Amino acid sequence: MECTQHVRSALSSLGGVRNVEVLLSSEKAILQLDPTLVKMDAIHQAVKGAGYSVGVASGKSAERTATAADLSRRLLTALGIVFGAVILLVVAGEWLGLLDGLTRFVPFSVGAMLVLTAGAPIFANVLQAAWKRQIIAHTLMSIGALAALIVGEWTTAMVVILFMHIGSYTERLTTEGARRAVRELTDMAPQTARVEREGREVDTPISEVQVDDIVIVRPGEKIPVDGEVLHGQAALDQSSVTGESMPVEAGVGSHVIAATILKQGMLRIRTIAVGPHSTFGRVIQLVEQAEAHRAVVQQFADKFSGYYLPIVMGIAGLTYLFSRNPLATAAVLLVACSCTIALATPIAMLATIGANAKHGVLIKGGKYLETLARANVLLIDKTGTLTLGKPVVTDVLPFNGIDRKTLVSYAASADRYSEHPLADALRHIALEESVSLLEITHFESVPGIGVRARINGFEVAVGRRSILPGGRIPAEVEALGQQGKTILLVTKDGSLIGAIAASDTLRHEVPEALNQARQLGMQKIELLTGDNEQAAGSIASSVGLPYRAGLLPEDKIRIVKEYQSQGNIVVMVGDGINDAPALAQADIGIAMGAAGTDIAIESAHITLMRDDWNLIPHVIQTARRTMRVVRGNLGFTAVFNMVGLTLAAFGFLPPMLAAALQSIPDLGILGNSARLIRQPTGR
Repeated sequence: MECTQHVRSALSSLGGVRNVEVLLSSEKAILQLDPTLVKMDAIHQAVKGAGYSVGVASGKSAERTATAADLSRRLLTALGIVFGAVILLVVAGEWLGLLDGLTRFVPFSVGAMLVLTAGAPIFANVLQAAWKRQIIAHTLMSIGALAALIVGEWTTAMVVILFMHIGSYTERLTTEGARRAVRELTDMAPQTARVEREGREVDTPISEVQVDDIVIVRPGEKIPVDGEVLHGQAALDQSSVTGESMPVEAGVGSHVIAATILKQGMLRIRTIAVGPHSTFGRVIQLVEQAEAHRAVVQQFADKFSGYYLPIVMGIAGLTYLFSRNPLATAAVLLVACSCTIALATPIAMLATIGANAKHGVLIKGGKYLETLARANVLLIDKTGTLTLGKPVVTDVLPFNGIDRKTLVSYAASADRYSEHPLADALRHIALEESVSLLEITHFESVPGIGVRARINGFEVAVGRRSILPGGRIPAEVEALGQQGKTILLVTKDGSLIGAIAASDTLRHEVPEALNQARQLGMQKIELLTGDNEQAAGSIASSVGLPYRAGLLPEDKIRIVKEYQSQGNIVVMVGDGINDAPALAQADIGIAMGAAGTDIAIESAHITLMRDDWNLIPHVIQTARRTMRVVRGNLGFTAVFNMVGLTLAAFGFLPPMLAAALQSIPDLGILGNSARLIRQPTGR
C-alpha cells in the first residue's frame, strides 16, 4: 500500500534512523534509531509531512485524535459522495432518456465548483504528495477528473470524484478485513486484575499490576497475568493462546497464562509476567510485527508500485499524443490503480497470520510463509516433539505366580512417594487400570538404583537390575531392553516377582501427520535425537523414518547445514529449548507446544502453542495455499490493468466507466484473500 511506503520513506529520511517498518495491520511503525540524533517531535513531523496523523498514546491503546481539519475533511468526503451519487443518477437518467436536458439547467461554473468542493480532500492529498515529489494513485484519478472538467464534462468529473471516494472506502474495507483477526486477538487481552492489596481485593488496571502481586480469579473470568498457582483448583479454557479446545486442569504449582478463561473453581495466583511481557502479550507483538518480515513477492510489489505510476503517466501521454483525445487520455489515468499491486501480497499475508494466531499458530512474517511453501526437507527432534516427552508403561511381565494387578499395585505403592518420572508412569497405569495403592510403613530412595518400601510386613523393591545382584534376568525382559525401553524390576523380599517396561511413546497423531507432510512435498523426512541408538531406532521404525542418534545440539546444526548446502529448503521441528540452535539455523524453525516458553518464541520462525502434530501439515498447507492466493491476486491485478489500459488507450472505455471499474481489483483481492481467514485448524 502506498501509504505505508510514504510513511516509511518519510521516516527513513530522518538522520539517525537506521531502519523503518510500517505495520499495516496495527497502524504502527517500528524504528531502529539513535535517540541522540532523532527526537520524537521530528518523527511526528515526518509522519504529518507524509500526509498522515500520529496517534496519542493512552493507558489502553494508541488512538487517533480527531482534529478540526479531520472533521472538515470527512464532511467534504460525505458531500462528495452525495453529490456524486446524485449526478450519477442524473447522468444515468439521461442515458435512459428519462431526464433529457436536466443537466443543462446547471451552469458549468456551478458544476465545476461542485467538483472542486467535493474533491477537495483528495486534491489536497495529491498536492501535498506532489510537493514532496511523490505520485500516488489518486494523482492519476485527479488528473483524469481535471481533464474531464477542462473539456467541459463536469458531470463526468463529478462521477469520477464519487468513485474516488468509493475506491478509498473499498481500500479501507479491504485492509480492515485483514486486520480484523489481529484486532480480535488484541481485544482479548485482559484490562484489569483483582489484586490483593493490604488484605483487600482491589480491581486494578493491568498496567499497574506488578510482578509478585497476588491475583484472585473467579469462575468465568480471564486470568489477567502469567503466574504460578498458590491456592485452588480449576479448569481452564486456553484456546485463546494455545488453540486447544479441551479444558486444562490447574492446581497448586501450575503455571497459568494470561487471557485464558477460568471455567470452574477459583485460583490465587502469584504474578510472574504481565501485559506485553506475558505469553499472550508476546503473541500480540509477534502478530503485529509479522508484517515487518515482508516476503520476496511483497518486496517486489513494493518496488513495482514505484515504477508503475510513471509508466501509466507515460501511456496516458502517448495516448494523447497519437489520438489527441483528452477523454481517452483521462480514461487511461482513471482505470489505472496501483493500490491493488501493493495490496495483493500484504492482505493475503495478514489474513493468514491473523487467522492462524487465533488457533495457536504464530507465524512471524510473510517471508517465512513463502519459504515454507517451497520447503522439501523436514527434520524432527524426538523427545517432546515426536514423542510425549515423558515415560509411559508399555509392558507388564509378572513372574512366580503374581498376577498383573498385584504386580502393578506393589510397584506403584512402593513408588507412591517418589518424584521420579518413572514413578509417575507407575502411578498413572495404576490409576488407568483401577488398581488400589497399598499403605507403606517404610520408604527409602536409593539414588541410581530405585526404591524400597515395606508393604504388609514384607519388603518390595523397584528399580534397575542392580536391585537384584547376581540374579538371572529372564530373556523376555532382556528383549524389551534391546528395544530401547527402560526396565524396572520388582522384587518381594529379594525374589523377582515381575518386570515393568516404560518408554517415551509416539504421539498418536504422528503417523497420519507424517503421511500428509509427504503428500505435501516433503521429499526427505529424518529423525534427529540425542537419545541412544535403541530408543531412537524403536521410535523411528514405528513410523518408517531414517534417524541419527546420540546427537549434540551442534550435530543437529551441522546436519541442517549439510542439507542446505545441497540446495534444499529445510524445516526443523523441535520443542524450542534444547533444539533452539537448530531451529534458528533452519530455513524454517517450528517450535512445538511453546506456550510460556520464551526461547521457543524467540528462536523459531513459526511457533505452535499446543502439542498437536496435526498442525505441522496444516501450516505447510497454509503456506502453499497463501502463496497460491498471492499469485492469484497479482495475476488478476496484472490482467485487469492490462486490459483496462488497452481499452482506455484505444477509446473503448469512457472516463466515467473507467472510474467505476478502478474499485473492482480491490474487491477481487478482498474476496480472494478472505478465503484465508476461514482456514481449518488442522484438527
